[in-house]
Amino acid sequence: MNIGVMGGTFDPIHNGHLAMAQETRISLNLARVVFMPAGQPWMKSARPLTPAVHRLEMVRLAIAPYPYFRLTRIEIDRAGPTYTIDTITELRAQLAAGDELYFILGWDSLAQLPQWRDVSRLIQLCRLVAIPRPGYSLPDLKSLEAQVPGLSSRLVRLDKPEIDISATDIRKRVAQGLPIDHLVPKAVAEYIEEHRLYVPQDD
Repeated sequence: MNIGVMGGTFDPIHNGHLAMAQETRISLNLARVVFMPAGQPWMKSARPLTPAVHRLEMVRLAIAPYPYFRLTRIEIDRAGPTYTIDTITELRAQLAAGDELYFILGWDSLAQLPQWRDVSRLIQLCRLVAIPRPGYSLPDLKSLEAQVPGLSSRLVRLDKPEIDISATDIRKRVAQGLPIDHLVPKAVAEYIEEHRLYVPQDD
C-alpha cells in the first residue's frame, strides 16, 4: 500500500490541509492519509501551542466524513521535541516491507529540509511530496540535492492545490471576532467557538 503522512501543528486544522491531503491521495493513488498533529515541534518552539487535546479533537472532527483519512497520536504521546525522523521510523516499523510512505509537506518546509535531523536517513524511509504554498517559491532543487544527496529521486512535486489559507490568519480572525466558516470545516468552527479557542482571555 501507498500511505500518505501529513504532519503539522493543526492549530487549527483548516480546509487547506484537507485539500492538500485529498489532492495527494488522488494524484498518488494512496490507500489512506494519516494526519499527525505535532507534540513539541522543535522548529516552532517560540509560540505556545493550543493544548493537544483540542488540536486532536479538531482533526478528528475535520476528517470524520472521509473514510480514507486517519488520525494518529504518535507525536502527541511522545515526550520531548518532535523530530520527523523518529516518527517516520516508528511508522515504517508498523508497515509491511512493500508498503511506501509519502510524507506531505509544503514548499516552505522543503526549503528547510537540510536543517532537519538525520534527513539522509529520512529520505530512505519515505518519499517526500512537496505541495505549493502561496507566498513561497519552489526551492532551488539543485542546491537541495547538493545538501541532501539522493533527494531528487525521492521527491514528488505537485503543482496543486494552491490554497491561500493560514492557521495564523484563522487565529487572528477568531481573536478579532471575524467569521472563519469559509476557512475550516463547520464542525471545527463550532468546536473553536464552543471552547473559546484563540479568543483573548480576560485577566
